[in-house]
Amino acid sequence: MNESVTQIKDTTGNPAPLGLLGFGMTTVLLNLHNAGVAQIVAGIMEWRKGNTFATTAFLSYGLFWFSLVTLIVMAKLGWATGSNDTAMAAYLAMWGLFTGVMFIATLRLNRALQVVFATLTILFFLLAIGDYTNASAGFKHFTGYEGIFCGFSAIYAGLAQVLNEVFGKTVLPLGAVKK
Repeated sequence: MNESVTQIKDTTGNPAPLGLLGFGMTTVLLNLHNAGVAQIVAGIMEWRKGNTFATTAFLSYGLFWFSLVTLIVMAKLGWATGSNDTAMAAYLAMWGLFTGVMFIATLRLNRALQVVFATLTILFFLLAIGDYTNASAGFKHFTGYEGIFCGFSAIYAGLAQVLNEVFGKTVLPLGAVKK
C-alpha cells in the first residue's frame, strides 16, 4: 500500500508588521500622550506561526498597555487608589528589565529590531527615573522625544516588512544580522 505524505504550506500573512505598527504608533501617541493596543492579535498570530520571540514581545507589550490603562483608569474612576511615583517607577523599571532581555534576543535578528528594543529599553528606564525622581520638565521632554524616536523606529520596521514582502525584494532595509 502506498502512503502519501501531505505537506501543509503556511499561506497565512506575516503578522509581525501588524504588531510592529500597532506598537510603533501607540508608542508615538503615548509620548505625544496616552495610547491603545493591537499587539495581542499579532502575538496570537505569531504563536500560531511558532515565533516565540514575536509572540512573547507582542503579547507582553499588548498586556502592558492593558495593565497601564487599567492602573490609570481605575484610579481616575475612583475604583482604586492611584499608584504613587515610586510604585510606577518600579513598574516601568521591571518593563525596562524585561525589554533589555528581549533586546539581547534581537542580536540574532535584525538591526531594525535592535534599534526598536534598545530605544524601548532606554525609554522604560527614563520613564522610571522620571517618576522616581519627580524629574524636571526638561527631562520629561527629552524622554518624550526618545519615545517618539522609539515609536517611529518600530513603524519603520513594520512598514519595511510590508514593503519588502509585497515587492519581493528589499525596499527598506532591516539590516540583516550575520549568524
